[in-house]
Amino acid sequence: MTANELRSKYIEFFKSKNHAEISGQSLIPENDPSVLFTTAGMHPLVPYLLGEKHPAGTRLTDYQKCIRTGDIDEVGDPSHLTCFEMLGNWSLGDYFKKESIAFSYEFLTSKDWLGLDPKKLSVTVFAGDENAPRDEDAANFWKENGMPEDKIAYLPASDNWWAAGPTGPCGPDTEIFYWVGEGLPPQGSNKGTDSANWMEIWNNVFMQFNRKDEKTLEPLPKKNVDTGMGLERTNCILQGKTSVYLTEVFEPIIKKIEELSSYKYGSDAEKDKSVRIIADHSRAAAFILGDQRGVTPSNLGADYVLRRLIRRAVRHGMKLGIDKAFLAQIAEAVVGNFKNAYPELEQNKDKIYKELSAEEDKFRVTLKNGEAEFQKLLPNLMKNPKKEISGKVAFRLYDTFGYPLELTQELGAEHGFTVDIEGFKEAEKKHQEASKTLDAGKAKGGLAEQSEITTKYHTATHLLQQALTQVLGDQVAQKGSNINNERMRFDFTFERPMTPEEIKQVEDIVNQKIKEDL
Repeated sequence: MTANELRSKYIEFFKSKNHAEISGQSLIPENDPSVLFTTAGMHPLVPYLLGEKHPAGTRLTDYQKCIRTGDIDEVGDPSHLTCFEMLGNWSLGDYFKKESIAFSYEFLTSKDWLGLDPKKLSVTVFAGDENAPRDEDAANFWKENGMPEDKIAYLPASDNWWAAGPTGPCGPDTEIFYWVGEGLPPQGSNKGTDSANWMEIWNNVFMQFNRKDEKTLEPLPKKNVDTGMGLERTNCILQGKTSVYLTEVFEPIIKKIEELSSYKYGSDAEKDKSVRIIADHSRAAAFILGDQRGVTPSNLGADYVLRRLIRRAVRHGMKLGIDKAFLAQIAEAVVGNFKNAYPELEQNKDKIYKELSAEEDKFRVTLKNGEAEFQKLLPNLMKNPKKEISGKVAFRLYDTFGYPLELTQELGAEHGFTVDIEGFKEAEKKHQEASKTLDAGKAKGGLAEQSEITTKYHTATHLLQQALTQVLGDQVAQKGSNINNERMRFDFTFERPMTPEEIKQVEDIVNQKIKEDL
């Protein structure tokens, strides 16, 4: 079974259970400033899980591209990904544990669907604590579906409890695992007794409580179900592969890397790591750039995560001997492989290729200069018995040569060095203080200034944004603004510098609006 078939089967199964498909959500959260990217299939559904009525009904299903960068430094091993797909189904005050568990078991084991061997499945449920009882309901429903007692592990809240935050909706979950060890699992083996040989493939979250405070839980009037299955992991299991990178999800991407680098994947452990980093990061970058709410590389927020992914991929391409721009060519393989599931990739492919090429060209210069400087510093660094790169040196590489801290860490680790992060932050802070204007008068006002003139500047930023959109189009994206009683600054991104004619047009539009007194 291929990933495309798995994706289709999942949606087909839940449609047969009266779920409405809601696939096609953006990778960039629209109304949640707490996260930079959609990190799970449930993310776009948070308002509805918290009580809003969903226009598609109470039973929903989808497939969703997700980005998680919390363990970006782990990417390069056979299993970690920053970019992955999540298959999900939800009940918004409709069915609960009994039906959810029955659906999961049927989809996994029925010959009409995935047909996995039930003997290779195990589950975990919440063990209970001083705040909430042991989840006997979930355990009993698993037994009703055929799960043996010895394949059910009762684990603490750190493993089997979900919460939206310190207060609000929360509840136990039940996780489903597949045996990846040799043969069949022995009697008594489950996630609680043998974690190394069980791979998580699906999680069912049961939102049944509202946390009022640290010690008070009250039952929710409407109980919800939120489930998520990792497509790449499940696909890997279905194909009997030992790594997600060996499936057809990554095959065309890795073939293109092999072609560009003249290196055969599987020949050398260290080079294989670079191949996997390039494959994952280039796919993530293409998905981000191709998203309907796509961002572009810069030094802020989600834009910086994108820049970091691109730059890390470029560096590992150079380690493989790729000495010219290559990411746009790999992105072609990404678009070709995923355009049917995500049509926006095909629609935005020119933007994807253009942004990747531009960012890569800029960074190759930075990379060569920074690494050349590092090599000059290396003899003196080797004399340091602590094998530590000082924060001052790391900041100089960043400030003078544009070499990012995380790449200094990575480059240093290759030579056995750590980096003094606190020292870097201190050097950065001193630099920022030294860079502040020497004229105290120019520093007053700030972000909170509310004089008559700053109120006018606030209005001017709105006029300016409207004018820019009118002249340049919807691809103009505001990245920030700063206003005090002496001036306003408006930051935005666009694919190229503005022409003098365009600048004049924008000025004329704003001035005309001012003359009209709005």
